[in-house]
Amino acid sequence: MNDQTDGSLNAAHRALENEDDENGGASENKGAFSRFLSAFNPRKNDDLEQDVLDHPTMRGQVVGMVNLRRLSLEDVAIPKVEIVAVPHDIKKSKLVSVFRESGLTRLPVFEGTLDTPLGFIHLKDFALKHGFGTAGAFSMKDLVRPLIFAPPSMGIGVLLQKMQNERIHMALVIDEYGGVDGLVTIEDLIEQVIGQIDDEHDPEDASAWTQEAPGIYLADARSDLTEFEAEIGLNLIKDLEDDEVDTLGGIIFVLTGRIPTRGEVIPHPLGVEFEIVDADARRIKRLRVRLPSAKDD
Repeated sequence: MNDQTDGSLNAAHRALENEDDENGGASENKGAFSRFLSAFNPRKNDDLEQDVLDHPTMRGQVVGMVNLRRLSLEDVAIPKVEIVAVPHDIKKSKLVSVFRESGLTRLPVFEGTLDTPLGFIHLKDFALKHGFGTAGAFSMKDLVRPLIFAPPSMGIGVLLQKMQNERIHMALVIDEYGGVDGLVTIEDLIEQVIGQIDDEHDPEDASAWTQEAPGIYLADARSDLTEFEAEIGLNLIKDLEDDEVDTLGGIIFVLTGRIPTRGEVIPHPLGVEFEIVDADARRIKRLRVRLPSAKDD
């Protein structure tokens, strides 16, 4: 068995051990966060929670604290194909470029392939040691921090508590064969409870949509459907199976029954086309709307 296979199997074993530790030792070492979570977990509320989740207006919506029990990592993880990671032998200049182009502050580090992860590098560690005119040889080994390995079945509430206890805010989701299946950060988990979190570097749009050209709009998926219909003069929800939709992103879900991938084009019966500009495994973020008049030009 080669070193790469050993690394993958070790990652899988650590992921399974993490789940066993959390399930078997949850009663030991309960902190304030554990007590906070337990206040929202009375079994008598199960039927009420299910009624809320089954209501048509709640499909695809953030439902708050109940997600800590309802969702597992396979529901929220960024898929492997979308993970931005770097090899352990990357050059300093290339690492700077990856940080700059991705806009991320944490990057997984691997040896050979992503299925042999070593840890992650934090932009702050890199900047403090090699930025601000600091001289010295660059060594990735000195900057790599440990990350958490977790199975897809682990609940997001369990991982959130684990991240808090271990002060590690990034986890790789490891499948049963030891391969990397996805990535989760603490921000991804918190967003399942309180909704989208925008930091100081996220663009602040003055409008929910902008007109790029006659008949072509770049829009936030959360744009109010009624307002957008008034803008374009079309009734997008008419004659569709589900008329309880409030956002543009909801229209896409009604048309496809799933979260489409970035770059996919979804046709509407009225001749409108929706191009998915930005999306992840959990939600649509931005889309481009082409009206029939734009295609005729």
